[in-house]
Amino acid sequence: MTRTATIARKTTETSVDVRLDLDGTGVYSVTTGIGFLDHMLEQLSRHSLIDLDVRVAGDLHIDAHHTTEDSGIAIGAAVAQALGDRRGITRYGDALIPMDETLTRVALDISGRPYLVWRTAFSQPRLGEMDTELFKEWFAAFAGAAGITLHIETLYGVNNHHIVESCFKGLARALRTAVTLDPRKLDAVPSTKGTLGGTPTP
Repeated sequence: MTRTATIARKTTETSVDVRLDLDGTGVYSVTTGIGFLDHMLEQLSRHSLIDLDVRVAGDLHIDAHHTTEDSGIAIGAAVAQALGDRRGITRYGDALIPMDETLTRVALDISGRPYLVWRTAFSQPRLGEMDTELFKEWFAAFAGAAGITLHIETLYGVNNHHIVESCFKGLARALRTAVTLDPRKLDAVPSTKGTLGGTPTP
């Protein structure tokens, strides 16, 4: 079974190209034009073991909003495409990620019902050249396009860099578990409904 995807999302605001392999080794190549976002997407790849190639050309002369949101949409759509009908997957995943003084909990369900619960706050408006309010936008865009129910809660933390990084690492570890194939049920979709929804489009 090959679980790979290629997504090209082109609008008047951004051009996004994503290649993804769910069964990779965490090899990444990321260029979004936003250094901090690159760093977070590299963490996502490395800790999920999902190979990820991302190229974004966005309207950064305006701000980072479109680039951030559209990269989340395209990566989420690539995950959905690579999962196909979700047959054989573990489906659920969770992680509790400590990073120095910060602790973040992430839980997800590859349900076909996109939803984000975001209980994370920041004490400063920017990290590098990126507005901290945009991190919620990235996770919402990713969950929506991937068809994932996603809960992210920072239980405590002070350093804003640590808080954001623990959220991305938590997503990575939870996703790593959820997309893993269960050898006991490779022929079955893990739902009594017999389906986990269709594949969203980017």
